[in-house]
Amino acid sequence: MNKSSLAQKSIVTLIAVAFLGFYSCKQNPKKETADETATEEVAVEESKPDIKLSLAQWSMHKMIFEEGVDPYSFAEKASEWGFEGLEYVSGLYYKELEAADFSEEAMNNWVEKSKAESEKYGLKNLLIMVDGQGDIAVPDEADRSKAVENHYKWVDAAAALGCHSIRVNLNGSMEPEVWMPASVAGLTQLATYAKDKNINIIVENHGGPSSNAQLLAEVMEKVGMDNCGTLPDFGNFCIKREAGDYYSSECLEEYDRYKGTKELMPYAKGVSAKSYSFDEQGNETRVDYPRIMEIVLDSGYEGFVGVEYEGSELSEEEGILATKRLLERILE
Repeated sequence: MNKSSLAQKSIVTLIAVAFLGFYSCKQNPKKETADETATEEVAVEESKPDIKLSLAQWSMHKMIFEEGVDPYSFAEKASEWGFEGLEYVSGLYYKELEAADFSEEAMNNWVEKSKAESEKYGLKNLLIMVDGQGDIAVPDEADRSKAVENHYKWVDAAAALGCHSIRVNLNGSMEPEVWMPASVAGLTQLATYAKDKNINIIVENHGGPSSNAQLLAEVMEKVGMDNCGTLPDFGNFCIKREAGDYYSSECLEEYDRYKGTKELMPYAKGVSAKSYSFDEQGNETRVDYPRIMEIVLDSGYEGFVGVEYEGSELSEEEGILATKRLLERILE
């Protein structure tokens, strides 16, 4: 082969190699892009918050008080409606417990029966909402300490039942400058007792100064204990009522629920999805659920969101299921 032919062959070879290299480069990015897309999809899937739905027993209070439904049917009903967790309300059992003066035997019996029902239906016990056991934010130290000690039996019951928390109310003075130090003292005493039992003490925005989320968040900061937190409720943000009470009379001034939820979520160990009424599309008419749930999810919260229907337009069962469907639609 002469030099001219050899040179021509070399040129052809170089062109072929260059073409193959170019073709290879054009193909590989497509594969890499597909791989990157798949990785991104997996990352998004992995970062999706783990949210489950529980039922707050207060959603059944009319059934129990007015229709004679057995409060121990709570787990059965929740299972039928498709929930995974249970949030008990102490006051729904007081007829039985007060008759026995909250004796150790009566409390143990309550725990055993409730636990047996939850296990029968495969549901997780989460918390007990405790009411009517004394005001743990009163300024008088002796009265406050007595009220705190009244809650000890419920801490013990929560531990025996397998719950993670009891929800308490910060009732006491309506004056923030008096309420604040009393709240800190009461919560610190109760959380200290509960700490060794692995129980959290959580506070709901539930009337009076506790419905001022900025003040309640400040209480959490001052207590500064890992087992003391909040239970943000979508509905209980009335900070001033006509009769100066906590719950009953007409609300005159309300704290912004979206701002309040955002302020309470950093301390949240549960979430109470309060609902009242629904339109024809299944949207809650008093609470912008997509907006408020976005605040919950953006906070990084993972765990149970408790359905708490408190309306009157629908039956309790219908309201519970309407709230559940709305949350499922938002979370899907």
